[in-house]
Formats: sequence, structure tokens, C-alpha cells
Amino acid sequence: MKFVSLQIIILSFGIFFLLSSVFVVIPSADAHDIMYPATSFVRIEDETFDKHRMQTGETLTVTGIIKSNVDKDLKGWISIFSESHGNSSRWEIMARDPPKTVFDVAGNSFVKYSITVKALEPGTYHIHSQFNISQIGPHYGLGQTVVVEGDPIVKPIVFTNIAYELIPLGIGCIIALGIVYYFWKKRK
Repeated sequence: MKFVSLQIIILSFGIFFLLSSVFVVIPSADAHDIMYPATSFVRIEDETFDKHRMQTGETLTVTGIIKSNVDKDLKGWISIFSESHGNSSRWEIMARDPPKTVFDVAGNSFVKYSITVKALEPGTYHIHSQFNISQIGPHYGLGQTVVVEGDPIVKPIVFTNIAYELIPLGIGCIIALGIVYYFWKKRK
């Protein structure tokens, strides 16, 4: 009887892991110019790009104005959202204005922004300014297509980035093995 309950527990874990991996693989639908919840809070206006064609290693500067549509102060951060037909879409943020990563936009006011990014891989990208409002979500500018040519720039992977991924995986494996071992010993 105890062996059957152990099999049920192991089978339950297997089904859980299988289903969780299936849901990760299910594709999601996305479309260009879909209105996000943040649209009623802010607008991105006068979005301009200093280049439409560039080489890897060169920088691209995107400027514009974030206008608040509400009375309440908003907290958020500016970045870029990049769509491409290739496997990757690699950009490195070089500078931001406002310089803080997270900044406030006062109610019914505007903030001029500038973000400078360096192209790391060739490709044809459709790039948008992206203002992420804390606890609300992102708002995108209209965007622009930028063509990047040249050889890819490979950045070294910092060991701490790998450690942040491997440590939780290792702990999870140890816990799972501990549970299996506990029930394996308990059945005898």
C-alpha cells in the first residue's frame, strides 16, 4: 500500500512538471499597435530616432516626450522594446535621460526622455520606446524600423549571472531528491 502511494506522489510530480513545461511552450498572441492598460495613463509623443541604418557597435539614440494623462504622479522607467525576425534582439543600454533607472512623472505634466543603446547583433529591428509604469504595465511609442549590419559583438557572460540561475535550480533538485528519498525510505 505504501509503495502505491509513493508511485502516486512521484507520478503527481511528473505530471506537474510536464504540464508546467507544456504551458511555457504554448505560444502567445501579440499584435502591433495593440492598446495596453497604460495607454489611459500616459502617451509617448515626438518619438524620434537618430539613425535608421547602422553598424554593430554604433549607438542609436531615441528621444521623445512622456505625457501624463492623470492627476496622480506616476513612477516608471524608460527602455526600448525591440522586435526582429531573427533569433535574437540584442541591445546594450549606454545612457538614459532622466539618468535614474526609475523616475517620477508628475500628474498632468510631461518628461522629455532620451535613451542611447548600442547594437550588438545585426538584423532588421522594429524598435519602440517603452515606458514601464510601476504596478500598471508598459506603454509603447509608435516605433521605427532600424537595420543593423556588421559582425555580432559577443559580450562575456558574468559568472554571477550563471550562479543566479544555477543556485535555485540546484536547490530545487536537492529538495525534490530529498522528498523522493524520504518517501523511498518510508515505504520500507
